[in-house]
Amino acid sequence: MKKIFTAVFIFILVISCSEDKIQPSIDKTSVQGEIPSNESWKSKVMFTDEGKIKAVLFTDHLKMFEMQKITLLDGVQINFYNKDQKNTSWLTSLRGKVDDVTKNMFAFDSVVAKNDSGTVLKTSELMWRQKDQRILTDKFVTITSPKEVIQGFGFESDQHLNNYVIYNVTYSSSLSSKKK
Repeated sequence: MKKIFTAVFIFILVISCSEDKIQPSIDKTSVQGEIPSNESWKSKVMFTDEGKIKAVLFTDHLKMFEMQKITLLDGVQINFYNKDQKNTSWLTSLRGKVDDVTKNMFAFDSVVAKNDSGTVLKTSELMWRQKDQRILTDKFVTITSPKEVIQGFGFESDQHLNNYVIYNVTYSSSLSSKKK
């Protein structure tokens, strides 16, 4: 009986030592086969020029790809600052991308930009160009200001949404204020 028990025990021990190993799951999210060189959650990135804050980026999840020189973002909020370092406008989107060479930022999915004057921009994607702090898109946009609603394709503005142009206007309406 002891010999049978010992033989069964040795047999089970030999079988359990096989080469088949359980591999841990690996996040294979990549950009053209590249695995992120850095990842961060609940991150804050500051864009400065000569020591002055131009913009601050907040993101829920950040993935940096060193070879591609891009950073992918999930859950994006960016605050823009004027020359007096006052936060004057905000941008949110579900996803984004930063070109790590030019520092240009691209926002995708449910993009909303607002300024402190009550102007709101809604679009599917846009770009913030770092070198001149301009916001651009060739997609459909809706601008709602205290005075008007404008819709169209193609948009360019300063980052504070004060001086904007819609290139192909498809709808325009003045908002009348009710006086009592």
